[in-house]
Amino acid sequence: MFLQIRNNAVHFSKNYSLRTRNSHFPFPLLSLVQFYSKSRVEKQRSPAIFELLLHKHNFCPEAASQVATCLTLTRLKTLEKFDSTLSFFKESGFSNSQLEKMLKYRPTLLSANPDKVIKPKIKLFQDLNFSAQDIAEIITNDPDIMYRSLNNRVVPSLLVLKELLGSSLEVAKVLKISGWFLKSDIGKTMAPNIEFLKNCGIAVEQISWLMYTYPRCLLCKPKSMIKFVGRVDEMGINRSSKMFIHAIRVLSSMTDETWEQKLKAFKNLGFSDEDIVETFRKAPQVFSVSEEKMKKLKEILIASGKYDFSCVISHPTSLICSVENKYKPRLQVLGVLESRNLIKEWPSFPGLYKMPDESFVKKYVRPYLREVGDLHKVESWFCGKNGLCR
Repeated sequence: MFLQIRNNAVHFSKNYSLRTRNSHFPFPLLSLVQFYSKSRVEKQRSPAIFELLLHKHNFCPEAASQVATCLTLTRLKTLEKFDSTLSFFKESGFSNSQLEKMLKYRPTLLSANPDKVIKPKIKLFQDLNFSAQDIAEIITNDPDIMYRSLNNRVVPSLLVLKELLGSSLEVAKVLKISGWFLKSDIGKTMAPNIEFLKNCGIAVEQISWLMYTYPRCLLCKPKSMIKFVGRVDEMGINRSSKMFIHAIRVLSSMTDETWEQKLKAFKNLGFSDEDIVETFRKAPQVFSVSEEKMKKLKEILIASGKYDFSCVISHPTSLICSVENKYKPRLQVLGVLESRNLIKEWPSFPGLYKMPDESFVKKYVRPYLREVGDLHKVESWFCGKNGLCR
């Protein structure tokens, strides 16, 4: 087929159609003439690659154009290689949407040596009993897996994961969440960190939660993990508490400098040293909230005239709630209702942020929809959310 295309390109004339859409392999013959003449040297979309992706492999025009702009043809065999690589991915279980996503992120994958870079990785996953669907999803989410050393990184990491998790099915779940486990030597990071946490008395269920939700935490250097555990101990969280693993996760996401800045931010907002320690013990995840968000919440609470930041200090988990999607709409509704003498008193601060959306709508929105329905924020948030105002 490719020989026929070459002959057609060489003997191109005006009698030939620019597009052979009814052929098995349709694309503009003119593009090959331009390629052989080397008349264009600037970076631009390759017509031949674009047509290959668009017509034979059914890429959407946007994806085909993006990939074709990043790749160049050095000879006709290159086009054959691209076609062969795409066909191999499809035969291995990759869908069109997965190929588009993967190649838009890493278009040079088509230029990689399939026998040295691509096929050995696919075969390894197959040999370890990963399903075709799982293999496609894992590689699509992190195409750089293909460029990592098979023997020095991918094989050791997969074997360690399988030993820790017990099955390829569980390993696949983890890798679909994050490809970080194949980016570092987990035999020197994650494995010793897990063993250390177990020796600290942390429940296996909590360690598993950390692996599935915040995998990068377990990939820190073992000496860093020891430091995190020590700091959490100093803050007074019992190792048997479910908050212990949350505290480790929060600390692992910050540098020492960021941690000090975070403590300073809490103090600037009115938290005492005792408040900070108590907050960290009860809800360490609060320390992941940005200083900007805390300041914004303080501003709108004070502006309401009904609450102040001491309410937040007494109920620190309130910081986790969204300012834009929870506090602002609710405060606006309550303000309108009060201004029209429709309510005599506001809810307590815990009631303000803890009350489920359905309960808030039932008590403060639905009975007064004519009065508050004209507020854009109310209409777009409450009434548009799950049809709560219907």
